[in-house]
Amino acid sequence: MDELLDSTRTSRTSQGNWIATWGTAQQVAQSAEPGGGPQMPGPPDDAPPAAPPGADAPAEAPAAPSKISAQTVRMVARATVGGTAVRVALSNSFGHTPVRVDAAHIARHDSGAAIRAGSARKLTFGGRDAVVLPTGAQIHSDPIEYDVPAQTDLVVSLYIPDENVIPTTHEVGLRTAWLAPGDQAATRNLRDATGFQSYLWLTGVDVLAQPTAATIVAFGDSITDGAATTPDADMPWPSLLARRLAARQDLPPRAVINMGIAGNRVLRETDGFGAGALARFDRDVLARPGVRWVVLSEGGNDIAFGFMPGMPESERATAEDIIAGYRMLIGRAHLHGLRIIGCTLTQFGGSFVFTEESERMRQDVNRWIRGSGEFDAVVDLDVATRDPAAPTRLRTEFDSGDNVHPNDAGNKAIAEAFDLDLFRE
Repeated sequence: MDELLDSTRTSRTSQGNWIATWGTAQQVAQSAEPGGGPQMPGPPDDAPPAAPPGADAPAEAPAAPSKISAQTVRMVARATVGGTAVRVALSNSFGHTPVRVDAAHIARHDSGAAIRAGSARKLTFGGRDAVVLPTGAQIHSDPIEYDVPAQTDLVVSLYIPDENVIPTTHEVGLRTAWLAPGDQAATRNLRDATGFQSYLWLTGVDVLAQPTAATIVAFGDSITDGAATTPDADMPWPSLLARRLAARQDLPPRAVINMGIAGNRVLRETDGFGAGALARFDRDVLARPGVRWVVLSEGGNDIAFGFMPGMPESERATAEDIIAGYRMLIGRAHLHGLRIIGCTLTQFGGSFVFTEESERMRQDVNRWIRGSGEFDAVVDLDVATRDPAAPTRLRTEFDSGDNVHPNDAGNKAIAEAFDLDLFRE
C-alpha cells in the first residue's frame, strides 16, 4: 500500500511545468587557509576615498565558514513564483572532494534561525535520506508535494556529518544563514547557531508551476548580485523585478533567479570569484529548468580590471573583445531557443579605475549594445542610473558610496527600467 501511495505521489509531482523559482551561482570553493577567501584588488594608496568624508562605511558581512565539521547549515531562499511541489539543487561544482549530506529538510521561514512549526519536510535523493555530492556535480532532490506561495521565504537545512569539509559557496548571499553543531536539520529553532551571509552548496529551488510559468535568469556581476544592497531586505534589482512581475495580474507567472557573481567578467575567470560568463553559461543558465529569457548585465569588470593597479597587460580587454564575448553569449542563447536582453553598462566615474580611456571603452560598448540590433531587446541601465549633470557618474541618491555600486534606491531604479511586457510571451 505504501508503495502504491509513493507511486501516486511521484506521478503527481512529475507532471506540470518545473521551473527554477530561486537560484544562485556557485563560485570556487573557499580556501581552507586563513584569509584565503576571495579578495578583490584594492585601490592604490593615493586613490580618492570610496565614500564621501563623514559617510557611514557599510558594515562588513560575516564571512562564510571555511570548514564545516559535523554541523547543520540553514539557508533562506525566496521563491519568486509559487507551485504545488518543490525540489532543491545542491552543487559541489568547485569542491575539493566529494561531500556527504546525511540529512536535508525544507521548511517555511519563521524568523531568525527558526522555521515555521509543522512546515518541515524531509528531502530525499533517489529515495534515500543521505547523498554524496561528487566533485564537480550538481544533484536534485526528489520532488515532494509542497505548497509554495509566490514570494515565500523557504529554508533549506543540510547536515554535513564529516570533519573539515571545505564548502563551495556563493559569497554574497545577502540573506542571513546559520551554522549549528550536530544534526539539527529538522529542528525548529537552531541551538548555538552562528550567522553568516553566504550560500553553501545550495544552488537552486524549483517548483511545479502553472503551464504558462517561465523563468528569467539575471546573469551578471556584483551589481546584479546586489553587492551594495541592504542585507536581509531582498533589495537586489532581480528581486525587485520579480516583485514587480508578481504584482502584474495580467502576466503569466515569471520567476527571476539571480545568477550574478561579484567580480564576474564576460571573458575571463576572476581569481577567487568564479568562472567567467562564457564558461558558466551552460551551468548557470541552460541547466536551469523553465528558462525563457536571459538578462545579460555584465562587461564592466572586463573594462575595470584592466585599469586596476598592478594588473598585467594580459588582463586588459578591449571593447571589441567584450562585444565578441556578447556575440558568443547571444549565439548560445539563441541556439537553445532563449531570448537574451542586453543591459548597458552603468557608470564608474569617481572610482579609482575611471580614466578617459576606460570611459571611452564603456561608451563604445554601450553604443554597440544600443545600436547593433543583436540582442532581442535592450534595457538602458546607463540612462536609468546616471547623474544628468555628470553622466559619467551614478546619481548621488543611487550611489552606495564607492561610485560604482547602486544602493537600494539605485537597484529600484534599475528594476523599474524594465518594460514588463518584454516577458509576456
